[in-house]
Amino acid sequence: MNGSDCSDTCRTCACSDTAPASVTRRGSPVPSLLSVVPKARRWAFGTGLVLFVTAAFLPVGGLADWLRTGLFLAAYALFGTDVLAAAVRHVFRGRVLDETFLMSLATLGAIAIGEYPEAVAVMAFYQLGEIFQGLAVTRSRHAISALMDLRPDSAWRLSEAGRTAVDPASLQPGDRIALLPGERAPVDAVVDVGRSLLDVSMLTGEPMPLEAEPGVEILSGSVNRTGSLELRVLRRSADSAASRILSLVEQAQARKASTERFITRFARTYTPAVVLLASLLAFGPPLALGLPFQPWLYRALVFLVISCPCALVISIPLGFLGGIGAASRRGILVKGGTALEQMRQLDTVVFDKTGTLTRGRFTVTSQALDPALDAAGLCAAAESASPHPIARAIRDAAAESIRLAPRKPLDQYRVEHHEERSGFGVSAMVDGRQVLCGSEALLRQEGIPVPQAVSPASGTDSSPDPAAEAGTLVHVAVDRRYAGHLVVEDEVKPTAAEAVLLLRRLGVRTVALVTGDGEAAARHVADRAGIGAVHFRQLPDQKVQVVERLLQEKDALPGGTRKRLAFVGDGLNDAPVLARADVGVAMGGGTDAAVESADVVLMHEDPRRVADGIRIARKTHAIVVQNVILALGVKLVLMALGTAGLSGLWEAVFADVGVALLAVLNAGRALYAQIR
Repeated sequence: MNGSDCSDTCRTCACSDTAPASVTRRGSPVPSLLSVVPKARRWAFGTGLVLFVTAAFLPVGGLADWLRTGLFLAAYALFGTDVLAAAVRHVFRGRVLDETFLMSLATLGAIAIGEYPEAVAVMAFYQLGEIFQGLAVTRSRHAISALMDLRPDSAWRLSEAGRTAVDPASLQPGDRIALLPGERAPVDAVVDVGRSLLDVSMLTGEPMPLEAEPGVEILSGSVNRTGSLELRVLRRSADSAASRILSLVEQAQARKASTERFITRFARTYTPAVVLLASLLAFGPPLALGLPFQPWLYRALVFLVISCPCALVISIPLGFLGGIGAASRRGILVKGGTALEQMRQLDTVVFDKTGTLTRGRFTVTSQALDPALDAAGLCAAAESASPHPIARAIRDAAAESIRLAPRKPLDQYRVEHHEERSGFGVSAMVDGRQVLCGSEALLRQEGIPVPQAVSPASGTDSSPDPAAEAGTLVHVAVDRRYAGHLVVEDEVKPTAAEAVLLLRRLGVRTVALVTGDGEAAARHVADRAGIGAVHFRQLPDQKVQVVERLLQEKDALPGGTRKRLAFVGDGLNDAPVLARADVGVAMGGGTDAAVESADVVLMHEDPRRVADGIRIARKTHAIVVQNVILALGVKLVLMALGTAGLSGLWEAVFADVGVALLAVLNAGRALYAQIR
């Protein structure tokens, strides 16, 4: 089958196949409570709740007491079996004194002294907190995965028998597949047959479509907008661009922030200390002072329930996960809590130039061409067969000028004897006229003088033309007569200056530019973006040295608090410095090495997203601190009251599970943080 045989309307004809359903799917709905909680767990929780309420309303006395006790114990079994089982498993795995152990010890002790309602209530509220935690976590993950819903579930495999819908995971390098208009590329592939425009904005953030033609490599997740294509698979689905980006999201759950690690270490010391204090409270006064045993045992049980660190254990990781989800909603993939925690401390941000502050593609920024000779049209026509990026920029500028002021289209010029002169430019016969487009050296080879106004003053590499200082000067000659020049440069992103301004408003002390380009181009971009510190002609190892010097200067700041440095880049040569910086930030459309070395990936390639990430990190940190203060504050007060016998297990239920619920709900705010 030939991809060019199918037109955009092929789907409506009798020969068309049914497209894979998943290809045209929309984003999946936000998960609901019913979809998050397994059916068996919902049944157990609902049944336990009915038994608990029924037992609470039964009359006291006689056989009713036995029935009440049985119902309470049945409800406790439904609510607490998995908690008790987890505590036993953890004991055998060496994790003896964790929150499940505390919950089990406290509630079994409550049952031992006949406080059945309190024991059941503790387990019920604990399970409710777990359910809400699961819902919040799932919604956070959904917010992340919805951003990267790049991979269709089916692909069209081509064979002698036609095309067949298959699982993308079954595709192997060398297989041939079809990509119809409106579908996403299931794997990384190269175009064999057909031409089309591809929307790659979900991968790179750039609105400019990719021109797909034979020999062009396309990435999985790209959307085919126009013609049908036949592709040859380059990489398996698991190794495709979309899979690599999705793996970054999965890794986000594995990395813990410094605050999280502190809480984990804190719990290891806190739990045995609490158990020891509870033991002293239960046995100390009765043994030392001869007081009744049961009241002090009850106080010890209340103390244990209040001290359980569930709120901290649940809400702090959830707070960071919510922050990661909030960042993903803005096109910022954060590879874990560590990066999010360090982003809030940034006081130095170093930018690469090409592809980071600039668009990474050439654009004609100015031109002075003789209209009487039709120099613009002739030069663009001469460049029409050249694959060079500068040639494409000249053709794009000509096409735009034709759109704004209709004149002779490029395809109506007759181009003959086209010659690409490597490192110099092109020459061709266009409509019977000799046209040269290229460097001054090209014109000199042909004996054509260049006017002094646009010629280097003394054989140096610089040009007196101010517009050309940051770009490439392309001279044009028609029939051996000088016809003017164009300036082609890598255009600065329109958001670059705003990005730097936002960083300074957030308290970032140092913003620098480090690039391998020359001084003129580097300072031109720095001036446009409002950056004062410029380091140019830097090789990859030299970029690392620049960052290390800045790190040393940063560490020497007074105040004791270590500030952090971020490097923002996109190229293969940026990978070492991205790994060396405290926070490496890569553009989503950058090289694989840059994306994999970075801690944060900006999917929209907008430098303003760095400031957005700092705001989200600070908002997340504030929510985490609120949870710590809330949990510890309430617990300390009620622990003191419980020790004095002024609070019972119901107060303990609020202190433990109620505070955990409040902390979980507060942590959920991070997912919907308003940062503007």
